[in-house]
Amino acid sequence: MWQPNALSGVKVLDFTQFIAGPVVTRMMAELGAEVIKVELAPDGDNARKLPNFKDGRSAYFIQHNLGKKSLCLDIARPEAKELLLKLVEKTDVVVENFSPGIIERFGLGWDVVRERNPWAIMCSISAFGQKGELSHLRGFDFIAQSYSGVTSVIGEPGKAPAVPGVAMGDVGTGMLAYGAIATALYTRAKPGGTGQFLDIALIDFYMQCHEINVQLVSTSGGSIVPSRTGSQHNVVCPFGLFRCTDGYVMITCLGDHWRLLCAVIGRQEMASDPRYIDNAARMAHQADVVGAIEAWTSSRTMAQALDALDKGKVPAAPMLTVDKAMQEPHLLERQTVRTIQDPVFGSFQVPGMPLRFSAFPLRDPGQAPFLGQHNGEVLGGVGVSAEQVRSLTETGVLVESRI
Repeated sequence: MWQPNALSGVKVLDFTQFIAGPVVTRMMAELGAEVIKVELAPDGDNARKLPNFKDGRSAYFIQHNLGKKSLCLDIARPEAKELLLKLVEKTDVVVENFSPGIIERFGLGWDVVRERNPWAIMCSISAFGQKGELSHLRGFDFIAQSYSGVTSVIGEPGKAPAVPGVAMGDVGTGMLAYGAIATALYTRAKPGGTGQFLDIALIDFYMQCHEINVQLVSTSGGSIVPSRTGSQHNVVCPFGLFRCTDGYVMITCLGDHWRLLCAVIGRQEMASDPRYIDNAARMAHQADVVGAIEAWTSSRTMAQALDALDKGKVPAAPMLTVDKAMQEPHLLERQTVRTIQDPVFGSFQVPGMPLRFSAFPLRDPGQAPFLGQHNGEVLGGVGVSAEQVRSLTETGVLVESRI
């Protein structure tokens, strides 16, 4: 039996590709919104070209597009533009993450959307925002990360900066965009509410990631510039990874944790030693602190070290590889890692839905669409007949493919 979800009744026109935009619309789809993914003919979202593949279908695309409907058309054709404008008129939210200016070239910029539907909320996601001297740059996650200074503090000291193996900027920006859209929907529902435009940028997300660095540089007059410190935190000690016989553990010490850690490793005298008495002193002698801790961890397995640290009330965690994290019972029980079903791949694991609501339990996210799978269904909702859909397909305005 159908049950309402948090965003039931919300219709989304989704012009996004790759990661940041699809993160937004996947969460909206999982919360009950009808998400119409507009894909550009002939190949659709370029994410369909990323691995792994089975019979031409991309597991990468599937992960980021669960529960959506695919409409694939040749946006350069006047007929396609008219179809999209009809959909805009019946849409609550439009999301796009093309480079600034592209959606306007398609004839679907904010001015057009607002004229056709004053009730619509439009969210544009880009690397550097819609205006400003950097806005014209082609931007991806690591491009914004580099401009923000985040890349400069990742890696080993004295070596080239490292590139993280996760798309934290894209995913984080997508979550910012979701929050902005939810806020805009809330304000629209209030008396006098209306649609509005949202300008969400990766560079803004990355600057927020500097939880300490920006104010540190500013308040020190530039005398302190955070740099790469490898497996240890750049301003807190001890705070980092420590080697065990079978891997690494992460240990975090803030406040009284230092005293507790000294007791665990049998070095109680270090807690009152002037060289290690506070964080500033420990940072000045970081190599000594790390050496003392690793003298203890290096003779123990991760399990042994973690058991002792837990009993000693010191925050710690194993450094799990991706495959081990996917097997972690807590993550499976919470559905932080979830198994989905696909008609081509069968069952496989993907990251789960990160939002939790007491009134709306987690549900089956549904399947990712084949290219153009919902052309007829979507266009039928704005008065296009099945015969017209067939004609538009024959003339190449609409495209379908089982990928």
